[in-house]
Amino acid sequence: MSDLAASRRHPVPAGELTYEPGERRVRGVIGETTVVDSTHPVLVWEPGRPVPLYAFPAGDVRTDLLTPGAAGRDRPGVRTWYDLTLDGRRFPALAWDYDVSGEVPELAGHLALDWFGRTSPGVEHWYEEEEEIFVHPRDPYKRVDALPGSRWVRVSIGGVLVAETRRPVLLFETRLPIRYYIPPEDVHFDRLTPVPLQTSCPYKGTARYWSTPDAPNAAWAYPAPIPAAGPIKDHVAFYNEIVDIEVDGELLERPVTPFTSRLAAG
Repeated sequence: MSDLAASRRHPVPAGELTYEPGERRVRGVIGETTVVDSTHPVLVWEPGRPVPLYAFPAGDVRTDLLTPGAAGRDRPGVRTWYDLTLDGRRFPALAWDYDVSGEVPELAGHLALDWFGRTSPGVEHWYEEEEEIFVHPRDPYKRVDALPGSRWVRVSIGGVLVAETRRPVLLFETRLPIRYYIPPEDVHFDRLTPVPLQTSCPYKGTARYWSTPDAPNAAWAYPAPIPAAGPIKDHVAFYNEIVDIEVDGELLERPVTPFTSRLAAG
């Protein structure tokens, strides 16, 4: 790993595949079988993809379960795709190695496993050390800080006040606007309708949602956040992109974020 240790190349340049060694033990499990267990993972950032992935030394992967297969999702620099077969189940294009003849010679002998955005069955549980992680690997260049505050926060939807507090938890997340998490006692739940939507975040946990006629899925809360986001437990946040938020009497501009187009579509 000495070559990799010398190749830290961040912050990530746009349009370039970059990588660096990780320092956490990472495991992937299907059923009762551990298909990868590594203390030398490599974080890889591919061009045009918003989150990193993990590649592993081939010796840390159950290569006895892999056979060359047909191409999987479009991604740069793949040399060979591999299917994984376990207990009679076949997982197409679950792993790949990189063509190391170009810019990534240090990734020779490494295998990556498909995860973020995969729609077909794959690795069922991922762990960093002994904590289960969800959605995608955590990016070491992304911070999520939940800080108790005393700002006066008012949230309105379609001119109707739905929350007001002087004891918010402010969540600062890299490249996203501040999210104002409001204690449940300060939220007008009679003006919100619970919906079945749930989403998961590797930095916060699994969220439940509420809607209004004017703003579908506009509010959410984490009933059981991961320990690092503990202060937001059961607090309710609202998408700044589609609701009106006043902080200390000042109406915030609605930001444009990666969520904007999806929220506008309802």
